[in-house]
Amino acid sequence: MISARNVSLAYGKRVLFDEVNVSFTKGNCYGIIGANGAGKSTFLKILSGEIEPNKGTVEITPGERMAVLKQNQFEFDDVTVLNTVLMGHKRMWEVMHVKDALYAKEDFTEEDGLKAGELEAEFGEMGGYEAESNAGSLLSDLGVKEDLHQVLMKDVQSNFKLRVLLAQSLFGNPDILLLDEPTNGLDIETIGWLENFLADYQNIVLVVSHDRHFLDTVCTNVADVDRAKIKTFSGNYSFWYESSQLMARQMSDKNKKNEDKRAALLDFIARFSANASKSKQATSRKKALEKLTIEEIEPSNRKYPGIIFQPTREVGNQILNVEKLRKEVDGRILFKDVSFSVNKNDKIAFLSKDALAITYFFEIINNAGVADSGSFEWGTTITKAYLPMEHNEEFLNAMTLMDWLRQFVPAHVTDADEPFIRGFLGKMLFSGDDVTKKTNVLSGGEKVRCMVSKMMLQNPNVVILDQPTNHLDLESIQSFNEGCQNYPGIVLMTSPDHTFMQTVANRVIELTPKGIIDRMMTFDEYMEDKRVQELRAEYYA
Repeated sequence: MISARNVSLAYGKRVLFDEVNVSFTKGNCYGIIGANGAGKSTFLKILSGEIEPNKGTVEITPGERMAVLKQNQFEFDDVTVLNTVLMGHKRMWEVMHVKDALYAKEDFTEEDGLKAGELEAEFGEMGGYEAESNAGSLLSDLGVKEDLHQVLMKDVQSNFKLRVLLAQSLFGNPDILLLDEPTNGLDIETIGWLENFLADYQNIVLVVSHDRHFLDTVCTNVADVDRAKIKTFSGNYSFWYESSQLMARQMSDKNKKNEDKRAALLDFIARFSANASKSKQATSRKKALEKLTIEEIEPSNRKYPGIIFQPTREVGNQILNVEKLRKEVDGRILFKDVSFSVNKNDKIAFLSKDALAITYFFEIINNAGVADSGSFEWGTTITKAYLPMEHNEEFLNAMTLMDWLRQFVPAHVTDADEPFIRGFLGKMLFSGDDVTKKTNVLSGGEKVRCMVSKMMLQNPNVVILDQPTNHLDLESIQSFNEGCQNYPGIVLMTSPDHTFMQTVANRVIELTPKGIIDRMMTFDEYMEDKRVQELRAEYYA
């Protein structure tokens, strides 16, 4: 078990935690949730000892080992990939080197022999004799091939460094596992492997993630960081979100009798408990929900942005026709023979094993890039709104948010006064003096919210989204997701957020170096379709 006792932390007048008391127990995976800046990552650092709180203590059951997902990609530059993983078990690594140093002594004594024997026994108990084999298997499972295992970390690509550091934290079955954004840099298949690994994990896991599908798959509990406190709730993220929203609606419905509200909440718990029995965390999650009382459900204090795209006109019969587009970068074919037409009611998830492929494709169809060959044509009825993955250039000038957004008011809008502009910024939670902030000092999440304000202002009937959830907190992601689900227009999108792709898209197009795979089906159906997976193997071979 690991507990925080009366933990407080403040930076000047900003109080992150005030007398926090919370415990985490074996057999559970806790999803740490909270708005951007609430202190989720900071709390993990307090638990790991990296940050000392102003007050309070962290207590760990004696003898239990903690492992933390490192964030510094350069910390192990002069260490091989395999040894970086082995170093995740500090005691094992220490024992290995101490006993090797003993054996290397020229004047090896009887006392040294006794000490070496003790170390060999300890080494064996920790699984030391299978350590290299286990570490190698872990790396391979995470997509780090064997030919990289003896390479120095400084010579490994950044996306593989992330996987090596993840393997390091998972190595050796730690009693307490702290993971901050563990799915960063992972592809869909590797995220699936990690979900299965953690769903079967029997010790304590605390994870910070903005991937709702990941949280739903692995978590038995949610730890909500809000208003300088931390409260834990049974169930995964979706249960927390839906139950808190339901409770808020129940509290606001003054005409409904208390017994009716209670019956509705109990019915909700029962239905969610039944669904939980089908999940990978079936046993522990179902038991937790069955023990849940209504008093444990609380309305959320979170503020959710209002993301509502309202087209001024419906799309015509011709939306987008693409003919044999091809793009090559530095001798690498990103995609070729890309031909398809967009139909009415299409919401298309674009997929590729090379994320650059989709970014280049979206840039091309938005006239921000040029294809090597091929063509595309938009229909005359189309009004597009594009959210590129990289948009920092939009914010280089030190303008107020009001002035920045005013630039993008469509010509046909004649009443774009201050309340009109404030309304669009307010939907994205920029209120009061926030609208006078300068664009060159905005955070990543604030920039995305500004870009979404701009998109809503354009009243598009087609939205193009290149990794829209980057930099956003769970509240904004949830609202963006629901906004796209309810949007009556066309969506072309790609995202590492599994839930976003699954709940929005009704069609999947995968760009490969040998052509495209195009299917009218949901994202999950696509990933589970045997014929599709055979084609994927063939197209990427």
